[in-house]
Amino acid sequence: MRQNPVMADSESPSSPRPVRAAADHYVDRLAELNPLVATTLGRPVGQDRLPDLSPAGEQDEEDLRVATLARLADLERAAEHAGGFADADERRCARLLRERLETLQAGFAVGEYLRAMSNIFGPPQHVRRTFLLMPAATADDWATIARRMAAVPAALGGYQESLSEGGRRGLYAAPRQVETVAGQLSDWQPGGAAKGWFGGFAGAADVPDSLRADLDRAAASADAAVAGLCAWLRADYLPASAGTPDAVGADRYALGVREWLGARPDLAEAYEWGWSQYREIMAQMDDESAKILPGATPREAMRYLDEHSPVIEGVEEVRAWLQGLMDRAMTDLDGSHFDLADPAKRAEARIAPPGSAAAPYYTGPSLDFSRPGRTWLPTLDKTSFPLWSLYSTWYHEGVPGHHMQIAQWTYLASRLSVYQTSVGGVGANLEGWALYAERLMDELGYLEAPGARMGYLDAQLMRAIRVIIDIGMHLELTVAGDSPMFAGQKWTPELALDFFDAHIGRGREFLASEVLRYLGLPGQAISYKLGERAWLAGREAARLTRGASFDLKTWHMSALSLGSLGLDDLAAELARL
Repeated sequence: MRQNPVMADSESPSSPRPVRAAADHYVDRLAELNPLVATTLGRPVGQDRLPDLSPAGEQDEEDLRVATLARLADLERAAEHAGGFADADERRCARLLRERLETLQAGFAVGEYLRAMSNIFGPPQHVRRTFLLMPAATADDWATIARRMAAVPAALGGYQESLSEGGRRGLYAAPRQVETVAGQLSDWQPGGAAKGWFGGFAGAADVPDSLRADLDRAAASADAAVAGLCAWLRADYLPASAGTPDAVGADRYALGVREWLGARPDLAEAYEWGWSQYREIMAQMDDESAKILPGATPREAMRYLDEHSPVIEGVEEVRAWLQGLMDRAMTDLDGSHFDLADPAKRAEARIAPPGSAAAPYYTGPSLDFSRPGRTWLPTLDKTSFPLWSLYSTWYHEGVPGHHMQIAQWTYLASRLSVYQTSVGGVGANLEGWALYAERLMDELGYLEAPGARMGYLDAQLMRAIRVIIDIGMHLELTVAGDSPMFAGQKWTPELALDFFDAHIGRGREFLASEVLRYLGLPGQAISYKLGERAWLAGREAARLTRGASFDLKTWHMSALSLGSLGLDDLAAELARL
């Protein structure tokens, strides 16, 4: 049912923080429309519901954006009449809210939601992931989970309705994405006597007999809905999508870049800069390779590390090792390079569920910290884990990377706004900080374990190559003339995978998943390295301005207390600190 998105009284211009109040009212209304947002934030509203993923549900969210932007315009005019915003947080929130909502409106206008499909951030993945974030300690918790599971068929049905409407408008996801997502859904629903993912999740619950039947029935309906969506994608949608190109072209790519960067960078300059980073990092890897295996290429040195560096055997064992790595980093860095609030000092390492994409990821804490921040490792059915490539990855995903930034934002949500510290997050700000965090740990000497610095350089090279191949594939550019491979050829997904596999020591299966990710999320892949560039530029500018009085710990905490910013603003704001 549609509701009129009316603004709250606290957003009047006489309020000391009217823009932040308007932004938070937007979050309140969005959480009602999309209960997945409420779950992410840890709010009790709508926990037994799922969002309406049909065109009607998307229209409701667009109506909310229109109303919020109209209210923001009134507040901006009032501020201009008064000589400017009352404080910097109000100014930053206004810029963020306008940029984020206008970018979402641009995507809605061209029907991006009608062909939304990704191997990591698609609607089906979001629906499943929310169950991993829900409280599951009591019978009442599981009763709520059962009611939400019973809503899975309607949610996936709404998603199918949106894809069908996209087809009627000639807007399709590329076949490569369809095949991948259908394969993931198939992994969630194994054949034979094995239960589907929802059945297995529900079956592990220790619940009273009075609840067991309802829970099993809801899980069975959810698994059946997954199987039905998978069958429809393969039988109906995939054939109809034939001929849809993998590359999205200049207009859609520019829109994706706006979404992930909060900026409109010069893509030609970014492409050339990506190549310069590639050359610089390759030179460092040559030096590092000589330390590991004299005379070896970087690729040979990484193969050597796979076979000869320390290894953790066992899935639970690697989870515990990752937990220990985060705990030690938290203890070491707190007080020396950061000042952390007590609630932010808790982070959990988890194993990602089967059928996830290959890349590790992070989920943030609830607003009250009752659910901690969590890192997730996809195992890809492996039980043996070389450690050399995990150090830098977990400094990125956990501490001092995503967890330290997002937990600090969460702690400050009441001072800034919930919007600036969660829903309004800009990918390049978040990923840029996490990549900066990897570099910081190298600067601080935390990569002395065998192969750990090669793992860091491998991660840095992967992010530089992301800039090259993401822009290159989607804009159909040619490979640089001095490239050791494919010089002068036009980028394709096949070339990108071969180029990746010749350079990055993470296995072809992982890299194939990465290339698919870039194709399904245009612009996301460049947010890491371009975001890091902004963070480093802001730090250097602040250091030059303050000279001998520059204090890195003070700068870190001030930087992490700004809330979300797009790249059009980030470096300049950081330079002022």
